[in-house]
Amino acid sequence: MKRKIRTPYFEIGTKNYIYGDDVLRYAKAADAAAEKYDIDVLFITPCTEIRRVAENTKNLIILAPYMDTLRPGRGMADILPEGLKAAGAEGVVVNHCEKPMSVPAIKATIDRARELEFLVFACADTVDEAKALAQLHPDILNPEPSELIGGTGGVSDMGYVKEVIDAIKAIDPNIMVEQAAGITNGQQVYDFIMAGSEAAGAASGIMNAADPLAMIDEMIAAARRAADDLKKQAQG
Repeated sequence: MKRKIRTPYFEIGTKNYIYGDDVLRYAKAADAAAEKYDIDVLFITPCTEIRRVAENTKNLIILAPYMDTLRPGRGMADILPEGLKAAGAEGVVVNHCEKPMSVPAIKATIDRARELEFLVFACADTVDEAKALAQLHPDILNPEPSELIGGTGGVSDMGYVKEVIDAIKAIDPNIMVEQAAGITNGQQVYDFIMAGSEAAGAASGIMNAADPLAMIDEMIAAARRAADDLKKQAQG
């Protein structure tokens, strides 16, 4: 059965900033913070590291950064969905700006992911692209302007955040909307969640931090603080 994600959650993408033992070290830090703050944490890591992370953590929701749509059999070098699931992945990313996909490829990947009860984490660049992808009903939509990705020093403005959330929810209110582009500190995590995002995430903001493990803790703590403040607002 597909994993149920509690919101607000936090997402970490390692991309290829780190590899080998460092991936496991970061994963264990995220795992500890997820337990410490009682926050669901999505961990997106290279396919080569999925099994080791899955076998050495207990709280993370592990996503593959990409998969192909072939079935068991022939297909040298393609990434087999069933292989990802067997390794411990619980979902897959589609259409990240660093691995863009055509609309037919996105739909085919989402269809295959549903066969395996995978979570689908879709990325979009513009509001229009987010609206188009919302029609395919992924579990999560991360609308992040590509010019802000990779530690460029900018972050999505709140006008964009609110516009894109409203646009996605108008099509499918069940899609979880995350903001991640350009986030470099815990306060930004808190601000985006309080502005209506159901999650926040970071890759370069953690990987390029002076102390990445401390930044993991800071950002997940900020998600916890936002969760608590949202609860207070709802109660009163």
